[in-house]
This record gives sequence, C-alpha cells and structure tokens, in this order.
Amino acid sequence: MVSVKQIQVAFDCASPERVGRFWCEVLGYVAPAPPEGFASWDDFNRTLPPEQRDSWFACSDPSGVGPRLYFQRVPEGKVAKNRLHLDVRVGTGLVGAERLAALEAECARLIPLGAKRVRLLPADEENESCLVMQDIEGNEFCLS
Repeated sequence: MVSVKQIQVAFDCASPERVGRFWCEVLGYVAPAPPEGFASWDDFNRTLPPEQRDSWFACSDPSGVGPRLYFQRVPEGKVAKNRLHLDVRVGTGLVGAERLAALEAECARLIPLGAKRVRLLPADEENESCLVMQDIEGNEFCLS
C-alpha cells in the first residue's frame, strides 16, 4: 500500500511576503513564528545576504489540514495563464442563487485585499457556478 504524502503548494512570484500575506487573508492561514533567536522576520532578513532577503515566505493552515503554501521570488513575471490554480471552496453544498450569493460575498471580501474579478462561469448540466479571480500578482484562482 502506498502511503499518503503531504504536499506543499509553491508559488513563483515577485513579492513573496506580499502574495503570501494575501493568501493568509484569503484562506485564514498563518505565517510561522520567526526563527529562534529573532524577534521578527525583518530581524532575520537583515542577517541574510542582500540577494536572499525577502526571497521567500511560507504560511500554513492553523488546523494542520490544508497544505503549506510556499512563495518564492523569481526574476521573470507571469506571462500566461496558470496551468495549475487553487479553487477556494466557499459554495460547497450550495446550488443556484444561494451558491451565487456565497461566491459574490467572498468576491466582495477579496477585492479590497487586491484580488480582481475575472468572470463568472455559470452553472451548466455538469458543473455548478464558479467565479474566476486573480490574486495580487495576476495568478488565477476560482471561488467555487
């Protein structure tokens, strides 16, 4: 029998802490405490060589259920649609107008954080409605 593996979701981005803190707000995740011996992450960062400062950020589900998210600085910007994206499940078990209301309410909460609404994908014979969004660096995700 194959054992279940834990996963980490890695994001390439220009500003790891900014994007990471956005996702903390979206998902209710938390950033880890700074390394032992440091009062803050800023204090820790100041000990690194300049090219390594602010090069990554991580956060995790405080309940331990969801995967750890890791954000790493890369030099190139986003140029095409993501091949992988997160579905933020806010409408699970809801259908029709009730589901749309849940999606719209979450969209309204995320826009002031820097998210952008892209388009609504309405329900069809096979799928319930979902709302395509972008995070603060343009990475697509869905409210579903």
